[in-house]
Amino acid sequence: MAPEPPLLSMSGITKSFPGVRALDGVDLDVQAGEVHCLLGQNGAGKSTLIKVLAGAHQPDTGTIRWRGDAVTLRSPIAAMRLGIATIYQELDLVEHLSVAENVHLGHEPTAAGFVVRGKAAKASTAALLKRLGHPEIDPGRLVGELSAAQQQIVSMARALSHDVRLIVMDEPSAALDPDEVDNLFRIVGDLTADGVAVVYISHRLEEIRRIGDRVTVLKDGRAVAGGLPAKSTPTRDVVALMTGRNVEYVFPERPVSAPEAAPVLEVQGLARDGEFEPLDLVLRPGEIVGLAGLVGSGRSEILETIYGARKPSAGQVRVDGRALRPGSVRAAVRAGLGLAPEERKAQALLMLESVTRNVSVSSMSRFSRGGWIDRGAELGAARAATRELSLRPDNPAVPIRTLSGGNQQKAVLARWLLRGCRVLLLDEPTRGVDVGARAELYAVIRRLADEGLAVLLVSSEVPEVLGLADRVLVLREGRVVHTAPARELDEHRVLDLVMEGSPTS
Repeated sequence: MAPEPPLLSMSGITKSFPGVRALDGVDLDVQAGEVHCLLGQNGAGKSTLIKVLAGAHQPDTGTIRWRGDAVTLRSPIAAMRLGIATIYQELDLVEHLSVAENVHLGHEPTAAGFVVRGKAAKASTAALLKRLGHPEIDPGRLVGELSAAQQQIVSMARALSHDVRLIVMDEPSAALDPDEVDNLFRIVGDLTADGVAVVYISHRLEEIRRIGDRVTVLKDGRAVAGGLPAKSTPTRDVVALMTGRNVEYVFPERPVSAPEAAPVLEVQGLARDGEFEPLDLVLRPGEIVGLAGLVGSGRSEILETIYGARKPSAGQVRVDGRALRPGSVRAAVRAGLGLAPEERKAQALLMLESVTRNVSVSSMSRFSRGGWIDRGAELGAARAATRELSLRPDNPAVPIRTLSGGNQQKAVLARWLLRGCRVLLLDEPTRGVDVGARAELYAVIRRLADEGLAVLLVSSEVPEVLGLADRVLVLREGRVVHTAPARELDEHRVLDLVMEGSPTS
């Protein structure tokens, strides 16, 4: 008896864009009921491959087989009709529509040829949410009012509203706290037990070992390993395949002593009702201070309030001793503050513009004379700033959307270097960034601090905060529960504090 063919088989897939060969003969096969992990550095070809699988890109050459039969995925609708759903890292939900409307968007329930709205759509959505372990999510609530974790559950419900047999999950745990990750893994386990296949993409290698069955590794658009056992392949071997070299998880060396310069940033009694309690903070040139806490602890809200994107209910922010106007981004930027937000694509980048324009956008007065922009000067300044950070490719004229996540983040940092900022606010700086690019970003952040920049860092990954920061503030439910030099803390101590939160100093 002939063996059952793979649920999905992709053979010799190639895809080129102007000046870039994104995929170079990639093979991938996925069995029904398995979690197949797709790994690779940013720029390795993962995003392009899953867009080919989702029908968003057409391959130049190669064959796709579904249950043994050759297929052509001409559009996302064609992929969905076969039973292939993709949940992207940047969730494609419509915030001003309800949960039920998002779940059934494009395939609303019908009866007797007519679209059924209201109760029927809500009832089917409620059943899907219950299956996913989240019956508390109201099908009638606007998606824009939900947390990031809840929005991800809605995306999964939308996928399951079709007769889905394979789900692609792109960095699904990036915005989740540990309890939410556990629930995600429970959902994945339930899906695979029902025979649904999952292609799982993550930069967190410990997740791969925990959730995965097999691993395919991409590097420079090629599959350098396929079908590796996820639980038994050593992490060092996986990293070496991804990067072409062994990468040690070592952070840049900290200065021996703390900076003694006068504070550049002083936060006094800063608070926002319902988000975080009064906060005091001093940041000196050359210092990296980390904010550690669970999702929802007020970390991002603190950064955005310091930056002026949110207006405080109390307190003051001073730069070089001068108070900033509350709730004014313009005042913060003029004073020398720069923010690299968590959602860089939605909040920081002009995705349809070039790298040059993304780097220069906060410094346009330097290149503008009488209403005209000196394009040559703008390009030259952007090239100098991006080269300082080793951004790749070394061509700031290319569209920002063609860059990997790590290089997009470097472009955001280059923007503030060009602006001459003195205080850099970093919110999840390595979210969606692979192992090799993380090491580069860590080195860049440490070097900028060594050159006198003050850095305030937020990260969901406790080892990242402890490895980069000189000093750490631990947050729980909007208040600081502990402050200490990073050398005096370890991951277990921080996790105990964020879970228990007994105030101490």
